Amino acid sequence: MADQLGRSVGDLYAGAMIPGLLLIGLYIAFVVAVALFKPAWVPPLPPEARIYRESNGASGHRSLGLLMLLCAVAGYAWSQLHESIVNPMLERSTPAPGDETLIASLTVAAFLALALALLDRGLKLNLLSKLAQRVTFVLIPPLVLIFLVLGTIFLGIATPTEGGAMGAVGALVMAVSRRQLNLNLMKMALDSTTRLSCFVLFILIGSTVFSFTFNAADGHIWVEHLFDKLPGGALGFLIFVNVLIFVLGMFIDFFEIAFIVIPILAPVAEKMGIDLVWFGVIVAMNLQTSFLTPPFGFALFYLRSVAPRSDYTDRITAERIPAVTTPQIYKGSIAFIVL
Repeated sequence: MADQLGRSVGDLYAGAMIPGLLLIGLYIAFVVAVALFKPAWVPPLPPEARIYRESNGASGHRSLGLLMLLCAVAGYAWSQLHESIVNPMLERSTPAPGDETLIASLTVAAFLALALALLDRGLKLNLLSKLAQRVTFVLIPPLVLIFLVLGTIFLGIATPTEGGAMGAVGALVMAVSRRQLNLNLMKMALDSTTRLSCFVLFILIGSTVFSFTFNAADGHIWVEHLFDKLPGGALGFLIFVNVLIFVLGMFIDFFEIAFIVIPILAPVAEKMGIDLVWFGVIVAMNLQTSFLTPPFGFALFYLRSVAPRSDYTDRITAERIPAVTTPQIYKGSIAFIVL
């Protein structure tokens, strides 16, 4: 998207942070509301299936909550320390951008949680519950991997290409540390990466040929005049574009929209005085619905692949669990599309 808009990847990441967090917040609020008002729709894990229990029968949530609180305080303290000590040392006249401070604080908190969990396990202190240890070891390494890719770009440490390389190396280190890396897995990873790269490259070649032909036939001028006739000026243009992309997202992939549709719309948006970073974030947020809208929704097919296709008996509770149908998955996505 950044390449097609001619804008910085880091600017698009920074611009997407608040909208992305707002979307996540809406999803969380909706799920919590459903759990409060329709608890039968989100039943808890049966007691006999909860394997992380302390010797006294406690669930371990208190220990997990205290660990989270301690790490949050450490992250906040680091941000204040950064403002009072690091900025004067670097002779900064203005405070660091908020997104940089947030990313750095989250990184400090995540590394502290991982360090405390490793010390607790290595020294057998038993200060953390089994649940707190398990959550930390499962959750923090992927968060560190995300920081290696996105955090380094946010902080200006790495370019997007370098951030991707760091993420690949980080994933290899994680696989090695968990003793899950072998030659067959490496071959599968290389094979799938090559396939995806070729897939994107051929779309890029085709879209470039299309764009050159389209512009040679003065198609961009035709499109510009077409949108000039829309009522409402820039607002009318944005409404039309978002409706168009929403409908296209039901049937074609993100790559086709980014490589074919965006190059046609971006020059018109720029001539109308619309900031292209803002425009790109709006389009990207709109394209989130393409993962949820049938018949092409990727997320819906992922769910279909893991949801039970026929009734089965749960091996722990011995209860009969009904199958999940594709229409049920489609209906379940409607609320999230609306959000």
